[in-house]
Amino acid sequence: MLDNLANKKIAVLMGGLSAEREVSLSSGAAVLEALRGAGYNAAPIVYDGPGLVKDIAETRHDLVFLALHGKFGEDGTIQGLLETMGLPYTGTGVTGSAIAMDKAITKKILKYHNIPTAECIIVKNSSADLSLAESFGLPAVVKPSTQGSTIGMSFVYKKDDMSSALKLAFSHDREAVVERYIEGREITAGILNYEALPLVEIVPKSGVYDYDAKYLTHDTEYICPAKLPPQLEKRIKAMAIEVFDVLHGYGYARVDFRVDRDENPYVLEMNTLPGMTSTSLLPKAASAAGLNFTGLIERMLEGALRRG
Repeated sequence: MLDNLANKKIAVLMGGLSAEREVSLSSGAAVLEALRGAGYNAAPIVYDGPGLVKDIAETRHDLVFLALHGKFGEDGTIQGLLETMGLPYTGTGVTGSAIAMDKAITKKILKYHNIPTAECIIVKNSSADLSLAESFGLPAVVKPSTQGSTIGMSFVYKKDDMSSALKLAFSHDREAVVERYIEGREITAGILNYEALPLVEIVPKSGVYDYDAKYLTHDTEYICPAKLPPQLEKRIKAMAIEVFDVLHGYGYARVDFRVDRDENPYVLEMNTLPGMTSTSLLPKAASAAGLNFTGLIERMLEGALRRG
């Protein structure tokens, strides 16, 4: 147990109102179990709706571990609430959370800073934009602008499938990102306190890393550390830190990449509150760096205290 956390009352905030609620509950349960197992005074707060402010105020915690995912948890809204209440919390602040949650804005910032990212267009639910999307080259990936855990995402290989993919994306958001699918490898870079952790390669047996491959079928292989040429590994880690910086990350995050067959890395997005379940990628990367699950959580909480 760390001395600076020993006397703190820690809330683990989980649940939420997004489509990622179940993932959040799993993350929160894992974090809570680890903290209690290490002897910390930790308690859950399950976010179910408008009563959250009262729940937080009445429990009188010293700091909050954010195990929320998706809208109203990862998008700066909860971060702003906690700041107005004067409560330290884990992870990225209001501005960075809002930016990284919005894939359309993220894309614009990456392009402004000349950071390689997959070619894309941003479309709204209008006839003009739908026509533009249907003329986009294939294969493509279609996803709602502000969702995580691949919710609402589709892989489009035929022009006739673009309409249904957009319909699914628009059921989750007013904007959709239509992105060029990059043939190659899926790599993710965990960041902890401005240092890149060992890279993870994701190899889904189905060939598609979607919601089922992440959480349901359990047949995805994770290779950590990823087997990459040293120069490519160095480049990806440097790009991840740059992305973390320009998107206003704080404490920790996960930056996702596709690496094409010529070994060119492209940034897909940054996740400011990565999953903390048994199959989650950031804990895998931390473990490869010699940091166990409880140690990772402790580092995250120390970051919250440093911010104040």
